[in-house]
Amino acid sequence: MQKQELIKVCHDYFKNKINSLTLIISEVTESSNSESKSSAGDKHETAKAMMQLEREKLGTQLKEAEEQLSEFERINFNKLFQKVEQGSVVETDKGSFFIGGSIGKIKVGDELLFVISGKSPLARALEGKTVKDVIDFNGITYKIKKIS
Repeated sequence: MQKQELIKVCHDYFKNKINSLTLIISEVTESSNSESKSSAGDKHETAKAMMQLEREKLGTQLKEAEEQLSEFERINFNKLFQKVEQGSVVETDKGSFFIGGSIGKIKVGDELLFVISGKSPLARALEGKTVKDVIDFNGITYKIKKIS
């Protein structure tokens, strides 16, 4: 797997998430604004209030996605990683992990790996470790085979 391809896949994921949330917020706002007042005033007000709550929830999700993208873009991916830290790909005997954002399981080329936030418990357990180090996390033993 090429790390540049992995970085692009993750960057595109964050951008797509932001674009999708922006579009949904726009649709909810448009729907709310076009809601015509019916003779059942309470029903109308309840619908408007629910749409406002949905807009606020989506706004929070959008802010979080923008923060994740911003954090991702600040990572120095050109560094040669000797130990596990933000931006490194960690290959273990239990799978590969990219410390770069909270995305979850993705497939890049033929490889399956987990993209996890540097703030996640597993990333914190791996942080600072080097090749051949072993950690025990949630009853699972991970042996680090490679860091890039």
